[in-house]
Amino acid sequence: MTNQTVVFDELTVADGGRIGVARLNAPRSLNALSLDMIHALKSRLDDWSQDDGVKAVWLEGEGDKAFCAGGDIVALYRAMTEPRQDNRGKGAGEQFFTDEYDLDYRIHTYPKPIIVWGNGVVMGGGVGLMAGGSHRVVTENSKLAMPEVSIGMYPDVGAGWFFNRMPGRTGLFLGLTGARMNAADALFVGLADRFIRHEYKAEIMAALQKSDLGESASGAINKVLRHFEHESRAALPASPVQDNFELIQKLTDADSLDETVDNLHRLGESDPWLAKSAQTVAAASPTAMAIQWRHFHDTARDSLAEVFDKELVISLRCLERGEFAEGVRALLIDKDQQPRWHYSSLTGLDPAWVESFFGNPELTDKEKE
Repeated sequence: MTNQTVVFDELTVADGGRIGVARLNAPRSLNALSLDMIHALKSRLDDWSQDDGVKAVWLEGEGDKAFCAGGDIVALYRAMTEPRQDNRGKGAGEQFFTDEYDLDYRIHTYPKPIIVWGNGVVMGGGVGLMAGGSHRVVTENSKLAMPEVSIGMYPDVGAGWFFNRMPGRTGLFLGLTGARMNAADALFVGLADRFIRHEYKAEIMAALQKSDLGESASGAINKVLRHFEHESRAALPASPVQDNFELIQKLTDADSLDETVDNLHRLGESDPWLAKSAQTVAAASPTAMAIQWRHFHDTARDSLAEVFDKELVISLRCLERGEFAEGVRALLIDKDQQPRWHYSSLTGLDPAWVESFFGNPELTDKEKE
């Protein structure tokens, strides 16, 4: 059965059970996550959760370039600049974030195993889909990142939860810099469970079909993945994040965002690995970095549900206040690479402006009066 943006299938396994297969089907946009995709996935996951014959779910992206490069940012830009409401009074942007976070939470709490084949680009909303899977596979082609600060947004999709569960302060570093991770990095920070070469995907699916998933689907899946992980061991790259763990700890051992950024700029001048991250921070939205700094610290002890509740509030404010729209305009619409941020630097950044992104979005109109 085919949806315009998601392809669904079911594979029969040895004991007569089935594996539900969902394939994001927008390869030209690197499988960017659209509202249609979100609705199709949520609906089918709900159906499969109630079907005793479905023992597990396999989630992947069409093509060899990407699992999912993030949310459909261009559509969100239109929602910000050409606001319309549905029959429930919700704008497209509000609907997107509400339903996206519902889907992400559903994956995290799904009652059956979800295997995520995280090959190629996995960024932003793609990380949100992958993070909650029970069996998250990365390959030699995997490139993961949460680069939202570069477009005036902050890392969302549950990042307040999974960043705080990474070793040390690597989550804070990755959120502020948008640094790209390879497969070994993803394993180190806990965003992936196994490394397997992409060429083995068809063999893995065939092996799963020969398996008995009746009594312990998760254990049977692990047995198959473990075999191919062993066969792939020689191809696992080094982990720059792990190799530079102490350096990351040093530069983030600060009491303020300003001090952390100063550390990054200073060390980036002498450390080649940090140089690109320092350049990214220099061009990023100061507002977005300030939101990320506060959100990371605010959610340190929150549950996953509490994190998503907080992120929905912040994200709706990001839709309203112009910083996000300006970042998308500069990098993806006009492509002039010259965003006009609300504040051009952390120096002089008004705490009240940052504070306005946190709180009850229903108060917005009153605050504007």
